[in-house]
Amino acid sequence: MDWAVFATIAVPAGTAGLLMAIPSRHRDVVRYVALMSGSSLFILSLIIFGKYQFDDGGYAFELQLDWLGNVAFLGEKGITYHLAVDGIAAPLVLLTGIVIFAGVFMSWNIEYRNKDFFILLFLMVGGVYGVFESVDLFFLFFFYELAVLPMYLLIAVWGSSTDFGTFVRTKEYGAMKLVLYLVAGSVLIFIAIFATFVEAGQGSFDLPVLGSVTYGENFQKTFFPFFMLGFGVLAGLWPFHTWSPDGHVAAPTAVSMLHAGVLMKLGAFGILRVGMSLFPEGAAFWAPVLMTLGVTGALYGAISAMAQRDLKYMVGYSSVSHMGYVLMGLATMNEIGINGAVLQMFAHGVMTALMFAMVGAIYDQAHARDMTIFGGLSRNMPRHASYWAVAGLSSLGLPGLAGFVAEFHIFVGTFQADYIWAGALGILAAAITATYILRMLAFAFFGPFNERWASLKEMRIGEQFGGAVLIFFIAFMGMWPMPFVDRIAATVSRLPGIT
Repeated sequence: MDWAVFATIAVPAGTAGLLMAIPSRHRDVVRYVALMSGSSLFILSLIIFGKYQFDDGGYAFELQLDWLGNVAFLGEKGITYHLAVDGIAAPLVLLTGIVIFAGVFMSWNIEYRNKDFFILLFLMVGGVYGVFESVDLFFLFFFYELAVLPMYLLIAVWGSSTDFGTFVRTKEYGAMKLVLYLVAGSVLIFIAIFATFVEAGQGSFDLPVLGSVTYGENFQKTFFPFFMLGFGVLAGLWPFHTWSPDGHVAAPTAVSMLHAGVLMKLGAFGILRVGMSLFPEGAAFWAPVLMTLGVTGALYGAISAMAQRDLKYMVGYSSVSHMGYVLMGLATMNEIGINGAVLQMFAHGVMTALMFAMVGAIYDQAHARDMTIFGGLSRNMPRHASYWAVAGLSSLGLPGLAGFVAEFHIFVGTFQADYIWAGALGILAAAITATYILRMLAFAFFGPFNERWASLKEMRIGEQFGGAVLIFFIAFMGMWPMPFVDRIAATVSRLPGIT
């Protein structure tokens, strides 16, 4: 089955190459090629998730090819193209397949240079799969950069600017701010990777090889923050989160879905896969700091989301809040908390992708995102309103939906780790989430109908289908979380330093 893991990277790379050969005037051909590729990735992701045997929680679907060795400072192995999936990566691979599949439907109406748009989109997706599946730090970092850098053009060319009346927040501003923050974080990651390589003295970037070395306590305490902050920037770690709402708002719909739904998970995944796995003592030392920043982000994001009138900014700040929960779960350093963190990555990924899809669907018709100027939209757009309701109720932690399963694990893990204050503040953030979600539904979709929007119609069939796919997995995880919990727990139990 190693072919399936290899194919998740080869398919988007091949799609980008194929699209380059298609003349730009054939827009429909471009769309159907993108749809075929998105469908293939969705199926491959389902196969990888379903076939992963979680008995021992180790790596599966391994593919290892020698790439560069016996050169100067490299040992016999050197750099290897080493791909594999464990119980933490499997649900995130599935998440990526779900979101890109739905994202293609949400991008169907793009007319301006749609070939270039899909080329960059699939290059980004290939990078995302590469991060989740790479077991060699050199290629993990390579794919991490590949996932981040296309964002600049995707936002600056196909994004939208926001007029606040007194000033305009341009799409170019959002794109540049995002890239500068993430590249700054990458510098810290790059330094930590090479420091680890030198300290290990194995002449290899392979994670199992690096993980077999016992690092000094002072070394771990010194360099774990490089991974925590470097990856944390992409995970929306407060106070380095400010790129996130501006980047999400400026991005086109599918890019917002992938960015908030999947790319932010690369940061949290990197902290867990690299920082906590290699430096357990450093992680334990810095865990109180990570917990404090996670709780602050959860509260700050929720309060900021409550203050927004723009639907997309509300969802953007909501993402900061929910990623704060992920960081709280990681900081517990216990099995149930980290299980919750990975569950939250998946749950937040599908529900925030659905929210951004719904914002895009209404903006395409109304060319407005201010929730206070709408009213009673459920009369003309009942399915749209119901999709919003499902995403919102999952976000506020309604039992039976994905968000509840994840947050329950995180809060139990937080109290179990004796962070009573953090658990209490996290629950307060959840209560604030309920406030702004219910307020948004009341403003935009219920109450007296605003005749100004009488011309608005139900979503396109493609948008309805893409949204339905996301809703299926929100409900599936909420009703039957064990396929996710079993895979994640089997791998988390093997991590060093986890109680």
